[in-house]
Amino acid sequence: MTRAEASQVPAGDPVTGGISRKGLSAGTVGLLGAVVIGISCIAPAYTFTAAVGPTASVVGLQVPAIVLVGFIPMLLVAFGYRELNNRMPDSGTSFTWATRAFGPWVGWMAGWGLVAATILVLSNLAGVAVDFLFLLIAQLTGQEAIADLAAVTWINVLVCVLFVAAATFVSYRDMQTTQKLQYGLVAFQVLVLVFFAGAAIVESLSGNAFDATSFDWSWFNPFAVPSFSAFAAGLSLSIFIFWGWDVTLTMNEETKDPERTPGRAATITVVMIVALYLLLSIAMIMFAGVGTGDLGLGNEDIQENVFFHLSGPILGPLAFLVSLAVLTSSASSLQSTIVGPARTLLAMGHYGALPEKFAKVSPRFFTPGYATVVSAVVASGFYVVMRIVSENVLWDTILALGMMICFYYGLTAFACVWYFRRQWFDSTRNVFFTFLFPLIGGVILAVLFVTTLIDTMDPAYGSGSQIGGIGLVFILGVGVILIGVAVMVWQAVTRPAFFRGETLTKDAPVSRRRRGVTR
Repeated sequence: MTRAEASQVPAGDPVTGGISRKGLSAGTVGLLGAVVIGISCIAPAYTFTAAVGPTASVVGLQVPAIVLVGFIPMLLVAFGYRELNNRMPDSGTSFTWATRAFGPWVGWMAGWGLVAATILVLSNLAGVAVDFLFLLIAQLTGQEAIADLAAVTWINVLVCVLFVAAATFVSYRDMQTTQKLQYGLVAFQVLVLVFFAGAAIVESLSGNAFDATSFDWSWFNPFAVPSFSAFAAGLSLSIFIFWGWDVTLTMNEETKDPERTPGRAATITVVMIVALYLLLSIAMIMFAGVGTGDLGLGNEDIQENVFFHLSGPILGPLAFLVSLAVLTSSASSLQSTIVGPARTLLAMGHYGALPEKFAKVSPRFFTPGYATVVSAVVASGFYVVMRIVSENVLWDTILALGMMICFYYGLTAFACVWYFRRQWFDSTRNVFFTFLFPLIGGVILAVLFVTTLIDTMDPAYGSGSQIGGIGLVFILGVGVILIGVAVMVWQAVTRPAFFRGETLTKDAPVSRRRRGVTR
């Protein structure tokens, strides 16, 4: 499809399958580019340094087992995403697919879950980038006081907004600009992490480790986790470190071979990330152990940034590379993460689920310009308010997003199962990829969602903040969902066409032939 051919759905013409063209630049992202952007959005350096410590505190030596268990529902859900994308390659992904399977109300909430999670995480990524920028400058100059500047509210907020503005500028431009930037940033990040892991293993085997722990295959046994609550808590953290791979699907209208490339990219991304996480977790346990000593992974004083505290003992004068990698990780993820919510908002505007302004595409760059800017402004505003009010509130909000991840991933998995219900037993392949795999993945996420929902009612979950004896993490998580319900009802009153099924139909008959383009 050429850019000149791009078109929108005429008013009153419901979409029943295939691509509904929205004016995006088609054929600009290949398989490699999609995988690179997927890895960037996951931000392995940033997510793992923040999650490995808390995970080790909960499950001990079973960190590799929890990583693998967390990988399973992600892979199973990725298969469901792939099947839905093969049939309906649409930038709305969870929103569009859940609408086709369950109707406009469930579909709208699936879209809300994706948008809310990604926009709120954008603010956290920007905050992390600010912290590591000043930390890196302090390391390079030898002036430790520079790192403390990140704690000065007005400086922190100003630099954060500048980071978001820079990321928005790149995302607003064409996808080729995004790809070129991400190739270098992701390659550097991954190389540093592999180098760090290799050095940690060498130090452990040579007897120079802080708490040398001999490798044992029992680390991969999930049944060795002491309790189900500990297992669920560890699994929740594990799922968080995989979150972001679905950005490869939101770019489906801009990829080469949109029916196949995004699904393949999602699967490759998840597999590459789990391999990297397993290498890192094994290396860090072998070097530091899981105790509460100065450098032990169970030490709460180092858990916000384990890589930083271990980089000096492991890499010596090259320790700054790790800080640079985490800065690179958060900054590159900040830019690539905007891709997801912007394209979901574009689709929601395109199909009449949101104001028409969200359906606007830049006539110069063929990107969702309005939706991109709105995502950035909302993320910046949230960060500014939360930074001024309390850093703990920001952290609790990020913890609550684990529920949102399970919410919309789970809905999408069930959407795959229901949408293809007439084809489950057409072939052995269909039994697994359209029925069993997404069903199991969805059930796991549903159980985790409910378990986390119950656990977060305890004020001790997260920062310990509470309102009326109920944990703030629970209030924030449920609050985000209820806000979505309120906005959805408002849109149903002001824009009823979508909710009547007039712009995007529910569960149209599924043809076994390959779908063409729907205008």
